[in-house]
Amino acid sequence: METQPDPHARPRSRAIYLLPNLLTTACLFSGFYAVVAAIDKHFAPAGMAVFAAMIFDTLDGRIARLTHTESSFGKEYDSLADMVAFGVAPAIVAYQWGVVRIMEFGHLWGRFGWLACFFYTAAAGLRLARFNARAATADKRFFEGLPSPSGAAIVAAFVWFSSEWHEPGLTGLIAAFVVTATAGALMVSRFGYPSFKQFNLDRRIKFVYMLFVLLFFVAIAIDPPSILLAMFGVYALSAPLLWVGRRIRRAVRGAPAPSG
Repeated sequence: METQPDPHARPRSRAIYLLPNLLTTACLFSGFYAVVAAIDKHFAPAGMAVFAAMIFDTLDGRIARLTHTESSFGKEYDSLADMVAFGVAPAIVAYQWGVVRIMEFGHLWGRFGWLACFFYTAAAGLRLARFNARAATADKRFFEGLPSPSGAAIVAAFVWFSSEWHEPGLTGLIAAFVVTATAGALMVSRFGYPSFKQFNLDRRIKFVYMLFVLLFFVAIAIDPPSILLAMFGVYALSAPLLWVGRRIRRAVRGAPAPSG
């Protein structure tokens, strides 16, 4: 039996929320600008644009939660913007900085370069898809695999840091693609990374922590690419190093005591 629609029922709104989606658009624009800047051989601004995308990506979710303007449209749009800003843009930035130069050392080096960049992009896509598929059941305290913004930060910071090298040589170019491929591998790994989502900005903190935060921002202001590369590099390596440490401790505990 067909049911008649209630004439007094309020129609479902088809509008989208402006502020969080504007921030998502700013994230998308930053990723697009990073690609354009890299094509024009402006690698320092390209690296800065990726970090700007990270800021906008952090803000859009927080603003949506604070203003209760979360929506299915916003989640889908955010994922697409993340793929551009943190999946495609860093790979193209690395490609433009290194592949054109590394091809001078041989065709195989050039092939290795663009394959490493594609691997990073594919890994970012898989990482985002896995995150979306498991978002409802995943432990909010941890990420499974390196978050795509952190992977993008490592690649962007390395290229930004290396943009001052006029002649990086074969060693520097190989390092760029090792960093890019490693970031991609960590994104699709199963290592657990702290999400810091339980950190409450409204919570009282000790004064010494505030001083530490101020010193951190001063250090970034003095040498942004070096500090950002070190910070995200330590975060990326922390999970595999902790995993190795746990394996070593288990092996030591399970080893038989020496006879004497």
